[in-house]
Amino acid sequence: MPAVNIICTLLIIGLLAGMLSGLVGVGGGIILVPCLVYFMHYSQHQAQGTSLGVLMFPVVALAFMYYYKSLQGTPHPIDFWVIGILAIGFVIGGMIGSNIALKIDQVLLKRIFGIALLYICFKMLQWDMRIFIAALCYVIVQALGWDEQVMRYIKGK
Repeated sequence: MPAVNIICTLLIIGLLAGMLSGLVGVGGGIILVPCLVYFMHYSQHQAQGTSLGVLMFPVVALAFMYYYKSLQGTPHPIDFWVIGILAIGFVIGGMIGSNIALKIDQVLLKRIFGIALLYICFKMLQWDMRIFIAALCYVIVQALGWDEQVMRYIKGK
């Protein structure tokens, strides 16, 4: 059995992710993965796999049932056809994405994850996307190891 401090850390991470998931419909990737990487020292691959595993019961079954019951009789009920079609795409996309993720270097995978979070942040806050594009270019240049060449070009050397 894990130590008490590990159990407490995991409970706090789970509580925060669950609260955010219930509040705005996110939590797995946005809270669990970074917390598992930085507080539990999981690899990026291990954190992403754990996050997917967490989604299986509490989020899928319990949260869905709550929303389904709450929205019955309203003008905007949950549509099972939409769920079914999205689920098919989600399962296929999840298999493809996890297969690709397992083949990618952990450092690059963290950068891709960070870019995705940054993009979502900019879109949700309606910030100027030119700043996001500049940040994306910086990450790509760094990932490719071109930072020194770019700096020499910028300085005119």
